Amino acid sequence: MAHDADAIAKQAREQAYDTPLEDFQVADVSHFTNDTHWAWFERLRREDPVHYCPTSEYGPYWSVTRFQDIVAVDSNHEAFSSSSELGGIMIADAKEPRAGSSFIALDPPDHDAQRRVVTPTFSTAGMAAMEPLIRQRAAAILDELPVGETFDFVDKVSIELTSQMLATLFDYPFDQRRNLPKISDMALSGPPQAGMTMEQMVERQQAFVPLVMPFIGLWDARKDGPPANDLISLLSHDPVTRKNDQPEGYFGNIMLLTVAGSDTTRHSITGALMAFQSDPAAYDRLRANPELLESAVPEIVRWQSPVAHMRRTATRDFELGGKSIKTGDKVVMWYVSGNRDDEVIDQPDRFIIDRERPRQHVAFGFGIHRCLGNRLAEMQLKVVWEEILKRFERIEVVGEPRRLKSNFVKGYEALPVQIVR
Repeated sequence: MAHDADAIAKQAREQAYDTPLEDFQVADVSHFTNDTHWAWFERLRREDPVHYCPTSEYGPYWSVTRFQDIVAVDSNHEAFSSSSELGGIMIADAKEPRAGSSFIALDPPDHDAQRRVVTPTFSTAGMAAMEPLIRQRAAAILDELPVGETFDFVDKVSIELTSQMLATLFDYPFDQRRNLPKISDMALSGPPQAGMTMEQMVERQQAFVPLVMPFIGLWDARKDGPPANDLISLLSHDPVTRKNDQPEGYFGNIMLLTVAGSDTTRHSITGALMAFQSDPAAYDRLRANPELLESAVPEIVRWQSPVAHMRRTATRDFELGGKSIKTGDKVVMWYVSGNRDDEVIDQPDRFIIDRERPRQHVAFGFGIHRCLGNRLAEMQLKVVWEEILKRFERIEVVGEPRRLKSNFVKGYEALPVQIVR
């Protein structure tokens, strides 16, 4: 398995360095499904860190690949807009009216007003209240895992824990919780692919609609009910997010929280296991000294970089890294590249669980759009790995991972493992 991965990486490196820069297509989804994107971004950071791609399936766009340039764009919401009216936050254009947008695809003041509605859920007090429940659930999930048998770690651990937690945040029917990660994955599969037949597009829509319909019933039941602390109640009771009280007005925020509440934690839990597979000594050190999880958890997030990119649209002419970005240009911040920038991060290609500055990464973004649930994600990661370290001497990866077909979220669909007796 390791030999095959090394051969694929070697071939990808040769291709990345043989391809003329003007022909680079770093957003090609196959780079992410095959885990071969590293060399392409390495070369851009070295030779053309603010790179213009004139032609692609997503249209022309700029790639921002270095840490400091990413911070400069992410922190300047006046020059670089997230507005859905201009295309939104993903490399694939998702233009839609402002009234139906989620708050992540809005600019101030609308963004700030809507984000504020759900902020209390992710406060220090809110995290403290949730931790015992997360620990109880993590323990129950881990205690049911088969020992000495091959099973899918993504399904049995990563998806199960995050879907349980997300169902609690929404007060969503617990027996339907597995719908939530399915919704997220289908939403992230992007717009209809080139060559997709009308029949295939209809099938995709027909599969998606039944998964999201329960949200409409939950909204209608709670909008006039007593105040509560679940996310749907908060959104439906506040006039800022209630909007016109129709699905097209409120559904964007529900989808945003579904994706955000699922993906960072889910894929980082699995990414940690992949990291420990390549560095078993790190796992042994954590078992001997679990306090190292304080630094290991943010290192896991940096290492995995579960959100591969965020997109902005230039609202004025702007010079970045010696390049002239024009008004209306699409600008893609590749977090997955910034987190391997050796000008800012020492030995970025190494998984170091006791880094001196482990939170020096761009995985959660910067500025007004910094990830709202970053503390919840870190807390869930810390709890689940504390519980794993207590129980298992080793969890071995016994097959190749199947990665998510996305250049937006860098994650896993499946990972075969065995718990060593």
